Amino acid sequence: MSNSGPGGKKPNILLLGIDSLSARNMSCYGHARLTTPHIDRFARGGTLFENHFSPHIPTTSGYANMLTGRDCFGTQVVALRHKGPMRPEIRTLAEILRDNGYTTTSVGFEGNPASRGFDTYLHFPGWEADQDGRSPKAELLNRVTIPELERLCGQDQPWLLFLRHMDPHSPYLPPAPFERMFYHGNECDPNNRSMDPVMSFKPFCDYFAAWMPKGISDKDYVIAQYDGAVAYMDAAIQTIFTALESRGIMDETIVIVTADHGETLYDHECWFDHHGIYDCVLHVPLIIRYPGKVPAGRRVSGYSDHPDLVPTILDLAGIEVEDDFDGRSLLSMARGEVASHEPEIYITECTWMRKHGWRTPEWKLMVALEPDFHFKPPVELYNLVEDPDENHNLADELPDVVAFLKARMEAWIEKREKETGLPNPMYHQGDWHGVEGVGPFKTSQQAYDTLHIGNPGEAARLQAEARK
Repeated sequence: MSNSGPGGKKPNILLLGIDSLSARNMSCYGHARLTTPHIDRFARGGTLFENHFSPHIPTTSGYANMLTGRDCFGTQVVALRHKGPMRPEIRTLAEILRDNGYTTTSVGFEGNPASRGFDTYLHFPGWEADQDGRSPKAELLNRVTIPELERLCGQDQPWLLFLRHMDPHSPYLPPAPFERMFYHGNECDPNNRSMDPVMSFKPFCDYFAAWMPKGISDKDYVIAQYDGAVAYMDAAIQTIFTALESRGIMDETIVIVTADHGETLYDHECWFDHHGIYDCVLHVPLIIRYPGKVPAGRRVSGYSDHPDLVPTILDLAGIEVEDDFDGRSLLSMARGEVASHEPEIYITECTWMRKHGWRTPEWKLMVALEPDFHFKPPVELYNLVEDPDENHNLADELPDVVAFLKARMEAWIEKREKETGLPNPMYHQGDWHGVEGVGPFKTSQQAYDTLHIGNPGEAARLQAEARK
């Protein structure tokens, strides 16, 4: 099979990995606010996958799945602070494409296990605020990306350009006018106490105070900053789309929009970060545009997840390899030939807590492998049909459902361990939290007293350490 473009050249590939973008906050996924008008228009030219999930949270593991076609058993990566490189036995997308004549560039993504194999690594300031206290992350990415796009387009080889956008990752500091796009109140109203529990959460209160307005009292202002950051990023991404259109190669380029994970905002008392394995964190966008191969204007309701991405890209590019992937190409779903991939998935989180679970279209089971600093119960069970926002824990009421889902999860773990000959990495994380010599937390209070993030600079340092 060959999907070569003009002159027999393979299609170019533009992959946008947007950090911390929850599907629920995009207008094309049903958000009431018009946060993504440009991506919405882009989606009308391609296929949008309505139920796409990042099963292994956070960034390090999310990109590992996204860029290898493997699940956590295949990558052995589940923790933010993963120690060591990616398994040498498996190839990353960049390595596979390089072996098939592509030149590859990564913008804003280096040092992570899954970033291995790019020809060129470019950087942009993804954390710092400007003199106005706002953070134009996407524009800074564009300043690096547009010249590189011009360089890539001026050569004979097909290319992969991977962009790691840092909007809307916290701190949520979109430039004007996006700061006030979705908020017109008084964020420091003394009669509004909705931020009291946020600012009294000791592990993160210093971090929040470093970038939220002094005297902040209204949670809706912070949520509006997240949505504003999404809208700002959306506008900046249109600059990249326009660059492709102006060169006349938009329709000859495989363009994919997705995210490593979503975000908890004022949800589940997991304030303004990506904690846990609730659907606001797991449910991420996936939109693929490649006219002639991917149907335009199509919305797919079936289930898919990140290990499906690499097989899909290779299928679209007409590249056949002998690598064993855990995911499968999504083209049959996009064309309506297959309704869904596996609707049940194993889910994990290992950033600020260590949990795993099992998600079906109806049920979500979460099991703590050690106590967490949010003082959550050790087992959570949610009916996703009756309670899609996961607010009513049914674990005590429905022990038979807990037992059933646990058995399915444990059978899956055993099956994958046998298939790969590798252990479940969730069981072997040691000092995953970055505090050497502590080991697994014994109590939630110990976790609460031990974990702390001080300011955006500290957050950037933690991510840098995670890449060592």
